[in-house]
Amino acid sequence: MRRTAHDRARVYGSLRSAHLERARVLEPASLLHRRQRYDFDPALAGGLDLVRGGTASTAVTVLRSRLAGIEVNEPLLRPGLWKTAVAVTAARAAARLHRSPVLVTTYAIENRDPFPDGERLSWRPAARRTLERALGRYVARRVDRIAYGTSAAQELYAARLGPELARARSTLVPALPAPCTCPSDDVAPDPDGIVFVGAFVARKGLPELVAAWPLLRELSPGARLVLVGKGPLEAAARELAGRHPEVSVVVDPPRAELHRHLRRAAVSVLLSQPTPTWREQVGLPVVEGLAHGCTVVTTTETGLAGWLAAHGHEVLPPGTPDGEVAAAVDRALRRRRPAGDVLADLPAADGRLAADRWMFGPLARPGPGVSAR
Repeated sequence: MRRTAHDRARVYGSLRSAHLERARVLEPASLLHRRQRYDFDPALAGGLDLVRGGTASTAVTVLRSRLAGIEVNEPLLRPGLWKTAVAVTAARAAARLHRSPVLVTTYAIENRDPFPDGERLSWRPAARRTLERALGRYVARRVDRIAYGTSAAQELYAARLGPELARARSTLVPALPAPCTCPSDDVAPDPDGIVFVGAFVARKGLPELVAAWPLLRELSPGARLVLVGKGPLEAAARELAGRHPEVSVVVDPPRAELHRHLRRAAVSVLLSQPTPTWREQVGLPVVEGLAHGCTVVTTTETGLAGWLAAHGHEVLPPGTPDGEVAAAVDRALRRRRPAGDVLADLPAADGRLAADRWMFGPLARPGPGVSAR
């Protein structure tokens, strides 16, 4: 258990490639994490200070390090709340130990109420829920700054933790990407190209896309689909490709190849479906599709649904019938919207990076388009 290499740290439950890419354009910070996600690309980790460990070792690292600021998971993210509470406690203890303040910040995009009123639970789940609710309040009371990535998250936190967050400074920075700066001269755009990027799991809407594909081909005979990712439904993806030669499957590609597929596609599809314990917060594939100029077809589950609907993208309710899914993707293809038009709607500065600058900025002054309390 060593000290961090930087005076600021970000605590993650799981680390993914997008975090590593983002870390290269943010102010230097140590990345404290418990595990690595399925899309973690070791090639992107070079030169970054990655500190892997469990709850206790993370606490010791925070105590030993002379941090000026630490970003922790948001207070309504139930998985890992215990670790978040321990990290916050360690940061406060480190401030006293080293006699130097430690700024505690968090980035909030949760849009599903984890503690719904009137829910009937047996005694064990009810006891756990009571403990988690208390931990969320504990964390919220110790947060100095909170940046909201969606208005849905801002409204949820006002309803659930308004009093606990009363002393914290807050801001709303929509979690929209800036146009991606990856090379664009090596890929010819495909006006009939569709891409699915994400885990091959039911909650990401892969079964819905598979079921709608034959119907979509009747509407758009020239449509082509690339399924990019990995997961337990890989067999279903390959079975679709086996029946339809215009469908291809790319399993766990390097990030550079993923960017090429996104640059080539005209439409990006992510049909997120809710589960009893999960709702899409933003959807990294939605953000990455936008950043490469794709028209997005998604569901109302994402916190960006309102913005997408207002800016020429297709937004469907979860559970939409297969024929309506096919019709929405067909509309997105027939619109033939140039990538430049999609990119023109995006901010010049990535929303997540702008939020980070605000969270760690010495005066937390909002930039253009950022409202602060």
